[in-house]
Amino acid sequence: MAGTVEARLAELGLTLPAVVPPLASYQPAVRTGVYVYTSGQLPMVDGKLAVTGKVGAEVTPDEAKELAKTCALNALAAVKSVAGDLDRIERVVKVVGFVASASDFTGQPAVINGASELLGAVLGDKGVHARSAVGVAVLPLDAPVEIEVQVELADG
Repeated sequence: MAGTVEARLAELGLTLPAVVPPLASYQPAVRTGVYVYTSGQLPMVDGKLAVTGKVGAEVTPDEAKELAKTCALNALAAVKSVAGDLDRIERVVKVVGFVASASDFTGQPAVINGASELLGAVLGDKGVHARSAVGVAVLPLDAPVEIEVQVELADG
């Protein structure tokens, strides 16, 4: 049975995807105590990247912002895989976003807003978080964006 977080996703017209399988030797998410840390989540849909390239060159900032939302959805799926229930999220502690950027692109914060805004829309005040938005030369599979999420779970 889906809880209130998944009901909110449905209200927003979104579906929690299956957990993206690891591309190498790591787990999509790990839990330690009341914290869950996700591995970097790429904007994978049905096992593939819909878009590749650098933001500010082959990928527009608006496209990248939408891809960051997909990364955040994939991160929520990874959190659920170890927490069992998204309603156990007490708060999103931190989001780290990486943007594969053209050499003159400086709009990384606006791109990562896609993930931050999605988490806020889905989790309300529990989705408010600390954040970093970093420009990088290249990401795995030539992905334009990658997101890591750290959440605190309610005890129990």
